[in-house]
Amino acid sequence: MSYTLNATLVASEQSDPLKLVLPADYDIIWSAVCFAVILFVFWRFVLPKMQRLLDERAAAIEGNIVKADEAQAKAEAALQEYTAQLANARQEAGEIRENARVDANKIIAKAKEDAVIEQNRIAQTAQAQIEAERQSAVVSLRQEVGTLAIDLASGVVGESLKDDAKANALVDRFLEQLEQSEAAAR
Repeated sequence: MSYTLNATLVASEQSDPLKLVLPADYDIIWSAVCFAVILFVFWRFVLPKMQRLLDERAAAIEGNIVKADEAQAKAEAALQEYTAQLANARQEAGEIRENARVDANKIIAKAKEDAVIEQNRIAQTAQAQIEAERQSAVVSLRQEVGTLAIDLASGVVGESLKDDAKANALVDRFLEQLEQSEAAAR
């Protein structure tokens, strides 16, 4: 029997070589029905869920892209604001330095002016004090020279020159002559 079955198979293969490759008609029909049922279920139930998941994912991605763009715009705005604030701070610092330099120059000029005024005041006070001391010395010298001159003249003349008016006139005349001789010597 096995020989007759094999012989039948070989005879049928030789008669139609396509039958070997193609399945039987009932297999094709039942496979097409199963495929159509699976396709219908997939088309009706699975594909809409997949499409909805893909749409949600696309919306989430687009939302994240929009959020990223907004964050980037905010970061750029913050960077520009920071840069502007930094430029303003640098400019303000420069102005403060310049104002401080001007104020320092004013303070120095004021201090120099005050020093010159104080120097002039001290010099005038010293000059006035020197002049007062000179006047005091001149008065004291006049009195001493006058007293000595009167005592000397009293001794020479032999009479008392205690009269103040005469004595003062004599001393004044003597000192004037002394000053004239001193001026002539110069």
